[in-house]
Amino acid sequence: MRILLTCLCLLASGLLAAAELRLELPGGTRTWDSATLLAHPQARDIEIPQDVAYKRPMRYRALPLASLLEGVQPGDHLQLVALDGFTAELPAAPLLASSGARAWLAVEDPQAPWPPISQRTPSAGPFYLVWSDPQLGDIGPEQWPFQITRIHLLAPVAQRFPALLPAAEAGAAVQAGFALFQKHCLACHRLNGAGDSAFGPDLNLPHNPTEYFAGDFLARYIRDPQALRQWPQARMPGFATEVLNDAELTDLLAYLRHMAGRKVAP
Repeated sequence: MRILLTCLCLLASGLLAAAELRLELPGGTRTWDSATLLAHPQARDIEIPQDVAYKRPMRYRALPLASLLEGVQPGDHLQLVALDGFTAELPAAPLLASSGARAWLAVEDPQAPWPPISQRTPSAGPFYLVWSDPQLGDIGPEQWPFQITRIHLLAPVAQRFPALLPAAEAGAAVQAGFALFQKHCLACHRLNGAGDSAFGPDLNLPHNPTEYFAGDFLARYIRDPQALRQWPQARMPGFATEVLNDAELTDLLAYLRHMAGRKVAP
C-alpha cells in the first residue's frame, strides 16, 4: 500500500508540473498554469479552519477566484469541471463576493504537493475551490470542487435542461426542492437524462428513489448512506443537518416525488 501511495504521489507530481486551468468566460478563453497563478499579484497564504476535502485545518497559497473571472456578472452561472468528470455548477454571485463567504482558488505548488485525500485520490490539486467563512454564505460541500481543470460560463440550469423543471403549478415546497436539487444533487446525478454529470445514477429513470425506498428510508439514506447500505466503494457523502436541514430535506423529497410523475425519456 505504501508503494502504491508513493506511485500515485509521483504521478500526481508529474501531472502538476504541467498543470493548467482553462477558463472559458465572456472576456475570452485563457489558460493559466500553476507557476503563473502562484506568482499572481493577488496570491496569498490563507488558512482554512475546516477543509471539506481533508476534513481538517489546511493552509494554501490561493488567490480570490473573482480576480480571474473577467467579464462574469453576478447573474451568470459557471461550471467547474474536475479531472475525474465531477462537475459543480455555481451561481456567479457568491464567487464574485469580496466579503462574507469568499471563494478562493487554491493552487498546488509542484515543489510542495498537498497530501493525498485518500488511497484513490492523490491530492485535491492542482486547483481547488475553497471558501473562507463559508457559513456566512450557506456554502455546501458540493461547492468545494477539487482537481479542477476547467471553468466555463453556462446558461441557467432551467434553460439548458427543461426536463428537470417541475410543473409550473407545483407548490412552493416542490419549487424550493428543485433549487436544493440543483445545489446538492446535480453535481453528481442526472434526472430524466438531463444534466452534465454521470458520476451517480439518474434519479428518475428508470425509477425514482421515492418509488423504491419505503417509509423514511430515503431520508435516512440521504443523511447517512453507509448506515443503510455499507459499500466500501460508495462515494455519496451524507448530508448532515448543518448542510441540509430537516425542512430543506422535506422540500427536496417533495421535488423528487413530484418528478416521479414527470418522467421524460432522454
